[in-house]
Amino acid sequence: MAELGWSELANGDLIATAEDEGYDIVITTDQSMRYQQNLTGRRLAIVVLLSTAWPYVRLRTEEIREALAQVRPAEFREVAIPHADASSDPPG
Repeated sequence: MAELGWSELANGDLIATAEDEGYDIVITTDQSMRYQQNLTGRRLAIVVLLSTAWPYVRLRTEEIREALAQVRPAEFREVAIPHADASSDPPG
């Protein structure tokens, strides 16, 4: 988003801008977006990763790909990103 100059956009403006630019899906870690945005009538879908920790996210690429393949316009889809043990360090 920063490369596109979108990092300062609020969620509603981000969704509208992404849709206007021809994007079909937005991937985010903003778990509150589902409750703040209404996608009714939108062409865009949103996939929400339920973690911001890259060491765990990178281990779930298959689940993320599956969510991207299955999500439909105007739909939210969440991808669980389990942390093996919250007290342990992330995988290296």
